[in-house]
Amino acid sequence: MVTNKNEIALITGSAGFIGFHVAKKLLKNNCRVIGVDCLSNYYDVNLKIKRESILKKYSNYRSINANIEENNLLMSIFKEEQPQIIIHLAAQAGVRYSIENPRAYLNSNIIGTFELLEACRSFPPKHMLFASTSSAYGFNETLPFTENQRSDHQMSFYAATKKSTESMAHSYSHLFNLPTTVFRFFTVYGPWGRPDMALFKFTEAILNNESLDVYNNGHMKRDFTFIDDLVTAIELLIEKIPDNEASTVSKFDSLSPIAPYRLVNIGNSKSIKLIDFIKTIEQITGKTAIKNFMPMQSGDVPSTLAKNQLLRDLTNFSPQTDLYYGVKKFINWYKDYYD
Repeated sequence: MVTNKNEIALITGSAGFIGFHVAKKLLKNNCRVIGVDCLSNYYDVNLKIKRESILKKYSNYRSINANIEENNLLMSIFKEEQPQIIIHLAAQAGVRYSIENPRAYLNSNIIGTFELLEACRSFPPKHMLFASTSSAYGFNETLPFTENQRSDHQMSFYAATKKSTESMAHSYSHLFNLPTTVFRFFTVYGPWGRPDMALFKFTEAILNNESLDVYNNGHMKRDFTFIDDLVTAIELLIEKIPDNEASTVSKFDSLSPIAPYRLVNIGNSKSIKLIDFIKTIEQITGKTAIKNFMPMQSGDVPSTLAKNQLLRDLTNFSPQTDLYYGVKKFINWYKDYYD
């Protein structure tokens, strides 16, 4: 774990849902954290400002509000700070929004990641870690998803950009010997979550007696991962630095044969029906949802399910948080925050 006060971690997207939780955990472990976030207006900026205000209470936190795709911004930060750990979480997220505004994904996900890779090339860190998504598996009907499966048929531009960044990172890892771990996240949820995510939207609608859209007539299935589990997995993986000259940890290892590069699923390894997910919210709130059943949304996949064996092989940990517990934690936060 990162406990060295002299260790510097740079986190992009630090005011975002996941970035905030990861930054707070590392700050508590006495790591010096540099957070870079543009505080975009994709959703309520006040939520991002509030997250950032909590991080700013730590003396070992430096906040930089800027777009990572800005030419040479990250290069100048790397030159000044020379961080040893890079956790790249900044991205334009959301499957549906990528249909409406694909350029935002091109700029943030592709150009932003390129700027980061160039900075890492000039000032090599000890370990570069960054977020991808379960959506990168695309039209893949073999469940559970494993890191060594082919994933060539992305179904949204969002997923396509994230898969592209995986390939970009692999090329830099190979060419410049940059140790790189890429996470594929599976439907992360919890306190301080994004307003465009299902749990946030469903809770808001149910508590306000508004109808909620249920896509694919409720037959969607998702592997829901509680935020605390995700943060623990990332924290443990920081010290699991890929080395392509070392032996693979098991037959499930995704370690590249030509680069210090590894891909790791982080999910709960349980596929929950969307309608059962809604029932859990109803049970906790004591209110019945007004459901508006809809056909499948363009770009969505019907089911996700992570195989976590590689994460367990590397860290002896896998997410286990019960859905009811995690949803209740979110609803309690939501009521407190919006009271």
